[in-house]
Amino acid sequence: MAATIHIAAALLLNEQGQTLLVRKRGTRAFMQPGGKIESGEQPAQALVRELEEELGIAVDPAEARFLGTYTAVAANEPGHEVHCELFQIRTQAQVNPAAEIEEALWVDATTVGELELAPLTRDQILPLHFL
Repeated sequence: MAATIHIAAALLLNEQGQTLLVRKRGTRAFMQPGGKIESGEQPAQALVRELEEELGIAVDPAEARFLGTYTAVAANEPGHEVHCELFQIRTQAQVNPAAEIEEALWVDATTVGELELAPLTRDQILPLHFL
């Protein structure tokens, strides 16, 4: 049985309908921004913290619309699966990758096919937005 990693992630959208994907340093797969939920933390609080730490984006938790809970094989941790609390957030904020984020890209349905994607992003989250 795979170990479970509990995360909060954002389907972050801009005015052009693009969504932001990030790639962590030393990895190849792009995924939604977000991260692990710490003990005692609510998912929306964890997401707000992660977006600030990793992208320099300040978000009001009240602006995060809960989309659902999703599970998939973890992209960067063999033998693990991710249990994701997904939120939609609309923003025009400037993104400044920091911490472990190597690259951040705004993508749409025509450009996302060129990227290697994490299973959760490829199979569950992007189909919600692009279909």
